[in-house]
Amino acid sequence: MTDTSIPSADQSLDEETAPAAIADDIEETEAESTREKKAPAESELFRQSEIAADYIEGLLDILDYDGDIDELVSGGRPVVEVVGASLQNLVGQRGATLEALQELARLAVFRQTGTPSRLLLDVGGYRANRRKELAAVAKNAVEKVKEYGEPVRLEPMSAFERKCVHDVVNAMSGVESESEGVEPNRRIIVRPAD
Repeated sequence: MTDTSIPSADQSLDEETAPAAIADDIEETEAESTREKKAPAESELFRQSEIAADYIEGLLDILDYDGDIDELVSGGRPVVEVVGASLQNLVGQRGATLEALQELARLAVFRQTGTPSRLLLDVGGYRANRRKELAAVAKNAVEKVKEYGEPVRLEPMSAFERKCVHDVVNAMSGVESESEGVEPNRRIIVRPAD
């Protein structure tokens, strides 16, 4: 490889840049690039929530539903919250419609930005309420595991629901959790820690 850079005042014309130094610079640049991809800036996350909010607002207009839409960034991810009366149809049975709407909103974000989004959509406070219910389910499962020493299998859950349960179980000592199965029948098993 030929060095075509202009030598600095304290570098002689005969010196070559060490290949290892160049490799280190390249690796450092790649590492910075990877970090940037892994952790988008808050402004980019907010932009994602705005795109998703516009998309959801368009859907609400088509469906003739009234709702206030808030876009924000929480926990390092874009969030869109829809608040209003008579929004239960947007949640669906056990949140199935909400999950589908979330995927559509993520696709809308991807279409405009070209990058996948971890957008979280909540309608009528469903996710916040479900998170509380799942915390109770997780604590109940942990109590059974500690009492009987046997693993407990929970009902199949969405990825959001499994994450909520894993978070509660992982915060407790003496137990561990893991997911098993294939969507849509993926479930959590809570067992004594090794």
